[in-house]
Amino acid sequence: MRPTITAFANSPDEGAGQARDMRLRWAFEEVGLPYDVRLVSFREMKQPAHLALHPFGQIPTYEEGNLALFESGTIILHVAERNPGLLPDDANGRARAIMWIFAALSTVEPPIVEYDQADLVERDKPWFGQRLPMLQERIRVRLGQLSAHLGDADWLDGDFSAGDLMMVTVLRRLHGSGLIEEFPNIAAYVARGEARPAYSRAFAAQLAVFTAASSD
Repeated sequence: MRPTITAFANSPDEGAGQARDMRLRWAFEEVGLPYDVRLVSFREMKQPAHLALHPFGQIPTYEEGNLALFESGTIILHVAERNPGLLPDDANGRARAIMWIFAALSTVEPPIVEYDQADLVERDKPWFGQRLPMLQERIRVRLGQLSAHLGDADWLDGDFSAGDLMMVTVLRRLHGSGLIEEFPNIAAYVARGEARPAYSRAFAAQLAVFTAASSD
């Protein structure tokens, strides 16, 4: 049975590949797993049918048979554990790859999301000019730490893994901010992720949804 995921019918990122279903699409493409997509509107996301899948009324969700999951990290880990290509074969390598999934979501993403939200909803507030440098500095601290770990390696821990997939999608949220470019090895790392054929296929699939919605 093909898994079904949910995605925005009208994504607020306007086809930039930032919505979290992009993470799932990329994972499916990396392991060669066919999948279906059910598009939901913002109104539908808050209705009982969707809330039964995702109690917080967000996307993405994952359904396969009698299994329903939410949270992109959980879904990617589920896919990676059941399909070769996203986790190393050795137990220690697998543990470290999973560690980087959690690091991307728990350590690197929170200050980036806070920065995004402030730029979106606080730009007209009198405190925004003072708050923005503080938010940017929090991100620089994390990027500096990540840059020091990455060094001149291609990926976070040996070969490309689900940890890299998650980290790259988190870091892509900074496109246009100028912050990534302050750390050339991280900028190159993100570019390597975006150059993977599986990423290109996933991006094209998500972009097609926005293009179709825009033409209606």
